[in-house]
Amino acid sequence: MRKAFLSGFLFLSFFGFAQNSIDATIHSLGKSKVYLLSINGERTRVADSCLSDSLGRLHFNLPSGCIPGLYRVGWSKSGFVNLILNRENVKFETWAGSPLDSLKILSSLENQILRTFTVMTGINQTKLELLMPVVDFYPVKDKFYSSVSTEFETIQKVQLAFLDSLTRLYPNSYAVRMEKVLQTPNIPGSMPAATRMEFLKQHYWDKVDFTDTALLHSNVFADKIISYLAIYQNNRFNQKQLETEFIKAVTIALGAASVNPDIYKFMLDYLVGGFDKYHFDDVITYIADNFQDPFSCEDAARKSALQKKLDNFKKLAVGKTSPDIEVPDSKGNKMRLLSLRNEFILLIFWSTQCPHCTEMMPKLKAFYDKQKTKRLEVMAVSLDTSKASWTSFIKTEKLNWINVSELKGYFGKAEDEYNVYATPTMYLLDRDKKIIAKPITWRELEQALNQNLNSEGTK
Repeated sequence: MRKAFLSGFLFLSFFGFAQNSIDATIHSLGKSKVYLLSINGERTRVADSCLSDSLGRLHFNLPSGCIPGLYRVGWSKSGFVNLILNRENVKFETWAGSPLDSLKILSSLENQILRTFTVMTGINQTKLELLMPVVDFYPVKDKFYSSVSTEFETIQKVQLAFLDSLTRLYPNSYAVRMEKVLQTPNIPGSMPAATRMEFLKQHYWDKVDFTDTALLHSNVFADKIISYLAIYQNNRFNQKQLETEFIKAVTIALGAASVNPDIYKFMLDYLVGGFDKYHFDDVITYIADNFQDPFSCEDAARKSALQKKLDNFKKLAVGKTSPDIEVPDSKGNKMRLLSLRNEFILLIFWSTQCPHCTEMMPKLKAFYDKQKTKRLEVMAVSLDTSKASWTSFIKTEKLNWINVSELKGYFGKAEDEYNVYATPTMYLLDRDKKIIAKPITWRELEQALNQNLNSEGTK
């Protein structure tokens, strides 16, 4: 009887009414601007905004063409609630200071399902994490081990059974489809720890529906990738060892996704962006050498932004010759990288709006000025858009190397040529413009400089 009622209610909710509103009360928020953002992976885009009243009540009217997916109602960096919008009116209440813990879904079966899964998964994950050390280290022949092992399996089976029952009842539910992607393989309680990790690595993507491109309007594939990479994480590994492991993960994940070009492209772009952010250059080079945008055209003028990024990564690996760039200085004189004849050249992309950059520049200047002979030259490409801010900083800090900028932020030709998506981005080159190091921090830069400029002239 209860199943029939819920099934009928969902049918009416999904297909009997047009989605048209979100109503919420965010206690202790008061009058504030609240945003509605669409979610695609880790990227969000503002879809609408409104003002809450003095009691924290707010209302959004949604357009008829609103794409079903995961959205965010947000009022601060940590103050937000993620909601599914899928042809339902949504009502909820929460507290501004603890939005996730205090969330109550008052209307919308989709979001009630999502909320139930979120709470259940959190509780069950905590239980499994508490049981896992016992399963791993308790004497196998002890009776207590048997009961713990059984409980370990039961927790997983109960959650899977709940998901299976909802799948049968509501096969078109966006929430259920999200949870099916996020489910992990059931692990036998008696499986040894080492075998367990290998089992997860090989079977993590087995039941993912890569044909459901509507889920790209959510964060599920991004979350799935992050949780998968975490299996390969080991705090005892150095960066090179981690990169070796992540290359294995990338091969399996992209291989699984290759059945659908849209989801494959999303995962490829997401992985490239993530590994680039943390400067895992070996992984990025591997991806660039072995994978490509399925929608890219061989015509260079029509290549996708993603494929251009991948092609650039191939050119920017350590050992490769760096691309030539020509950027104007503050007086408009074009300065060309290939024209520099110093033994070493540091090409650094930076900005006065970047705290890490402004902290690093005086340290770099001190190193630069200590040279008895100028073996090292610095070509500092600013991503500033304000000429006054750029030139003022140069003058104040007395940066007496080559200072250039197109004053176009991240959209200059040089930034595009060097795949600059964060500052500082640095390349240490030799006389022939071969890339010999790609440091991330001042400490790494200092180490690279000392290793290569180790004569008395830099001591």
